[in-house]
Order: sequence, then structure tokens, then C-alpha cells
Amino acid sequence: MPYRPRREGTSRELKMPQEGELIGVVIQLLGYNRVKVKCTDGKARVCRIPGRMIKKVWLRENDIVIVVPWDFQSDQKADVVWRYDRGEVKTLKAKGALGMLV
Repeated sequence: MPYRPRREGTSRELKMPQEGELIGVVIQLLGYNRVKVKCTDGKARVCRIPGRMIKKVWLRENDIVIVVPWDFQSDQKADVVWRYDRGEVKTLKAKGALGMLV
């Protein structure tokens, strides 16, 4: 089955961060499947892009993502688990979930 990008008009259910997850903004692409993310708690973390997202979800600077801090070095490292699209970011802004990030 050929790849077909999602149309802008179609919507998916808005994923809100669960317990232990943080919303952040990609501030720098580091290479080797890593990005630097500024999180809602005010800390900048080096985040790893997991293998299931590498080819399917492309990240750019200023993208809004959900990250899960590691159990150890939780204030320095995390994993990216979700990327919001434009429509979802507008909804998050309207709900006030982004706080001071944007």
C-alpha cells in the first residue's frame, strides 16, 4: 500500500500528556536521532527519537512534542513520544495547556 499523507482537514483525537509526561518545544536538532527540547518545567533536555518514529514522524525546530523523562538523569534526558500537528497546537493554545512555551 503506497504512503498517503494525512490531509490537513482530517483530525485525530487530541492526546494530552499523562502522568510522568511533559509538553515541550524542539529548540535544536542534534543529529543521531536526538533533539534538544525545552519542557514545561523550565528544563532543557536532550531527547531521543525512538525507532518507531524515526522514518514516520519528522521533527523540526519549534515543533510541540510530548516527552517522557528517563528514570535516571530525569532532568537531562528524555524520550519523544508524540508530535502535535498545527491544528492540535491551536487547540492546546486555546485550552491553555502550553503555558509559557509558545
